[in-house]
Amino acid sequence: MFSPRVLSASALLSLFMGLVHADTCSVVAATTSIEVGGQLELQYIDEQRKYWSTSCQALKPSCIIFPKSAAEVAAVVNVLKTNNESWAIKSGGHNPNNYWSSVAGGPLISTQKLDQAILDPVTGIVDVGPGNRLDGIAAKLQGTGWTFVGGRIGNTGVGGLVLGGGLSYMSAQYGWAASSVIEYELVLANGTITRVSATQHPDLFKVLKGGGNNFGIVTSYVLQARRQGNIWGGNIVFTRAPEIDTKILKAVRDFTEYNVDDKAAVIVTAERTNVDLVDSWILFLFYDGEVVPPNIFTNFTSIGPILNTFRLRTYADLMAFSNWVVVPGSIVTIATETISLPSSANVDAMFDIHEFWRSQSGSVLLNVTGVIASIAWQPFPKRIAAAARENSVDLIDVDPDADRIILEINYSFLLQSDYAEMSDTMQATYGGIRDRVLAFQAQNKMPNVFLPIFMNYGFYRQDYFARLKPAARAFAHSVAAAVDPAGLFRTRTGGWKP
Repeated sequence: MFSPRVLSASALLSLFMGLVHADTCSVVAATTSIEVGGQLELQYIDEQRKYWSTSCQALKPSCIIFPKSAAEVAAVVNVLKTNNESWAIKSGGHNPNNYWSSVAGGPLISTQKLDQAILDPVTGIVDVGPGNRLDGIAAKLQGTGWTFVGGRIGNTGVGGLVLGGGLSYMSAQYGWAASSVIEYELVLANGTITRVSATQHPDLFKVLKGGGNNFGIVTSYVLQARRQGNIWGGNIVFTRAPEIDTKILKAVRDFTEYNVDDKAAVIVTAERTNVDLVDSWILFLFYDGEVVPPNIFTNFTSIGPILNTFRLRTYADLMAFSNWVVVPGSIVTIATETISLPSSANVDAMFDIHEFWRSQSGSVLLNVTGVIASIAWQPFPKRIAAAARENSVDLIDVDPDADRIILEINYSFLLQSDYAEMSDTMQATYGGIRDRVLAFQAQNKMPNVFLPIFMNYGFYRQDYFARLKPAARAFAHSVAAAVDPAGLFRTRTGGWKP
């Protein structure tokens, strides 16, 4: 058990010098008033449960540290500088990659208590802490007339979402979730606290939008909230059949190219499982307004869903409702690919990719316990890239020259003993999709355009930075080297490194 105690300045200095090479947990507990939870304590056990993947839960940090301010985060960083421990920082724990926001044998910094959401009701500027989850932010802003441009699943943490860019139902209007950040409060690797904006440390301002956890610890996101009242949102569900596959994939292709209403958004997912023999399509529909113009979603609804929960509701209700997608008690793996949108005449390229996914996922449905496989087709029309550029610079820097689709590939399963096999299956799945995209581009069935991968969905074996533009990767590397010369983030915590 780690119990903080108050010491005089001289005693504090003497003790710190004696513990300078000791572990972070002991030093923070002995020399500060920051809450530190040991492995047998309730706050430790509770926080460890709050990962989406049980593989992350199984990694046991030496302690969990719960700072309440940027100054306390800086104090922890100043202790970390004195040793060589591996460590991690956690917002919502929704990234399932082991060691990205989890750690074994080193300290975990939880941002749980950095959960402020302070709104200026006149300007809509809101100070948001990384300890918030999207459903919590939506609930705090409900009734104000303002909303946070966040992700689509309520249980997602703010910190990892925004640092990776963040796709939103409102991205066609406002770009990435990160595009709405106007200032960061950042604790650097040297333990200093700074403010980062377009005019103050502009290099950091850019790399924090899509550069992940390589540059410091964000303790506050100052965001421009957006006006919003009630919205329409929910799901429509289809029983899978080959002819349904064809109609739905054609519909998502056409929506990506032809939809001109930036308030409308869809996510099109196919789900398979060996538990209940589920084989279905589940579509997420969203409209940012109380009246849905006619025919926007007709290409989907006319196919004949067996269930429809699309209705008028508050945004907070939609965020809470969306949490059904989180599968408790499972190991989760997520990967991604980006494809360029084929012409209507070449939509068969999308059919080919989908059939390849069915083949790959089918290979494990019968011999791996509790597998749930899904693929999400997420429109990324050129309007999203344009809106991102209009609102802010970012490291991802997608050109608004072509329509794209971001694919999210998920495998969840029950047994840790299947992790290696499922990792290989995941690599074969996204790798095979990538090979097909490159072949289709060579055959002129898909436009040959820049296709970065989306950090928030990346698998640990994917090389996120290698898929950025070379200049962007070099820029991120130079900024990381400048602000973290000793490698506190680069060598001692997980995540993709530039």
